[in-house]
Amino acid sequence: MKLAKFDSFVSLSRLRLVQFLMGVLFLYLLFMSFEIPLVFKTASAGFYTDALPRPLFLESEEDFTDKSAPARPTDDPKLVRLAGSRTPPRRMWEYKEVSGLLFNESSFDSNDSKDEFSVLHKTARHAFVVGKKLWEDLQSPQNKSDSEPERQNQKQNRTGSCPESISLSGSEFVNRSRVLVIPCGLTLGSHITVVGMPHWAHAEYDPKIAILKEGDESVMVTQFMMELQGLKTVEGEDPPRILHFNPRLKGDWSGKPVIEQNTCYRMQWGTALRCEGWKSRADEETVDGQVKCEKWIRDDDNGSEESKATWWLKRLIGRKNKVALDWPYPFAEGRLFVLTLSGGLEGYHVNVDGRHVTSFPYRTGFVLEDATGLSLNGDLDVHSVFAAALPTSHPSFAPQKHLERLSKWKAPPLPEGNVELFIGILSAGNHFAERMAVRKSWVQHKLIKSSKVVARFFVALNGRKDVNVELKKEAEYFGDIVIVPYMDNYDLVVLKTVAICEYGIRTVAAKYIMKCDDDTFVRVDPVIKEAKKLGDRSLYIGNMNYYHKPLRNGKWAVTYEEWPEEEYPPYANGPGYIVSSDIAQFIVDEFENHKLRLFKMEDVSMGMWVEKFNSSKAVEYQHSLKFCQFGCIEDYYTAHYQSPRQMLCMWDKLQKQGKPQCCNMR
Repeated sequence: MKLAKFDSFVSLSRLRLVQFLMGVLFLYLLFMSFEIPLVFKTASAGFYTDALPRPLFLESEEDFTDKSAPARPTDDPKLVRLAGSRTPPRRMWEYKEVSGLLFNESSFDSNDSKDEFSVLHKTARHAFVVGKKLWEDLQSPQNKSDSEPERQNQKQNRTGSCPESISLSGSEFVNRSRVLVIPCGLTLGSHITVVGMPHWAHAEYDPKIAILKEGDESVMVTQFMMELQGLKTVEGEDPPRILHFNPRLKGDWSGKPVIEQNTCYRMQWGTALRCEGWKSRADEETVDGQVKCEKWIRDDDNGSEESKATWWLKRLIGRKNKVALDWPYPFAEGRLFVLTLSGGLEGYHVNVDGRHVTSFPYRTGFVLEDATGLSLNGDLDVHSVFAAALPTSHPSFAPQKHLERLSKWKAPPLPEGNVELFIGILSAGNHFAERMAVRKSWVQHKLIKSSKVVARFFVALNGRKDVNVELKKEAEYFGDIVIVPYMDNYDLVVLKTVAICEYGIRTVAAKYIMKCDDDTFVRVDPVIKEAKKLGDRSLYIGNMNYYHKPLRNGKWAVTYEEWPEEEYPPYANGPGYIVSSDIAQFIVDEFENHKLRLFKMEDVSMGMWVEKFNSSKAVEYQHSLKFCQFGCIEDYYTAHYQSPRQMLCMWDKLQKQGKPQCCNMR
């Protein structure tokens, strides 16, 4: 009886369960009958609701080309007319890999006459023609995917051009312009041996390293320079001095024989390491366990010889005497020497006649592979040069770049609305380390990550195809590089500045436009505050130079043909300055109408353009020393000549301590 009741209960429960499931199925079908048409309608319309996750392919900025760029409102009717009469508005979500500045050969035709700027305009025309060809080659299909046999051939060709050792006699070295070319640079353990003989001292009437005493007409000088040099980064620049080794046998300002070592970073000399005959302090950092400077005998060393009484006392108490060997200065007039330069883990080491003399630590910005040439100049006869343990293949920087390619360093998408500040950063094709330091430091500011402030690198094309290929890959990945399609030249940096102005007004519609270099650290907050102080007025802010006269002699000389006036107009130093959008619009219009006057000094050019704009509309000039021209000062707005290591250090201090502090190391 109980079993029958249990069976009837189970049957009733199953029936209710089946009815419940059928009800759920009916409701589900009813829901889907309404939802499916809506989904198809949504997909055909080409957008996604917030409830649906955005697919991965929408992360590329090409997918946002339907969004337009609203122009920044302005009260100036003239600027409204200019903005409306120029090119059509840009799409704000479109990533522009190439500058939108209208480059063509006619852009430089207006100065074909024999005036003071004709040479520069011809240089610009040539750079554009060459750059156009470089860009077309870069865009061609064969550059996108080489076949395996081609890659093998290229690898073999590269290997064949990188000998393991190089040997030159003195005459061969002189015939090669006193430069030993090292095709693939140096590597750990590489060494170069030089056999030479310093000249006898000669009278110097205009010494660069000595100070003439009163009544002296000349000073006796003998010195020579051994330099490890790198490839020229930009045409017109001197090759970087990766190591400058300068023994001064006679003629130094101190009156003593010295050895001075240094580097030249971006055409700027670093802090010299001078070895003057005193051994480095015990608490000073070493280089691979070697001291930076060894001791040698000085004529003013009153030292250190122990008295006989002290010597006998130590013997009586059983203390061993430490034998010290004093060596003379390693170079002498008319005496042959054998110098060996080797690359270690932490720096370069110099041995002369088998004895360690000095060690020089590596400085940020250069690696061993950069040392592609050795030059010897000065008062020296070279007998032979020998380099060994050299790398047998070209260095590949691709692994390092691959490691750095993390999504967190990518540029955020451009905003839909207007931008308060646009920062254009001048860079060169092979300055990957500098760009990565910027990406990891001040570009991580919250205003830039939220796209309220936009920063982009402006880079011209390099003469080396491999540099351009890597640059294009970098631009496509990080989305923060604008390629200005001309052949990079130090005298034509001004074209990048014009491109910055064009991007700032047409692509991001910024209220303020700032220009800086890739070795400039920028504090975004105070820079914006400084600009906002002047409101909506036309402005030009930076470290201003007033009544500055051109240098007519020396390395930075400007000829009267290049600049006939006796003074420059007021201008802000190039490492960092700000202009308002109306000035930037004026510059672009003048350029595209072939009326813009170009000058090889970029910062002077901007001052010249602002002065012309100021003749029709008043400009507010704002001077501040906190836009540093050289190095870093307390409470800076910008700091210049900062190495990648310093960039990261300054950002770390700014984040942890909340106040700006300099990092005084290279």
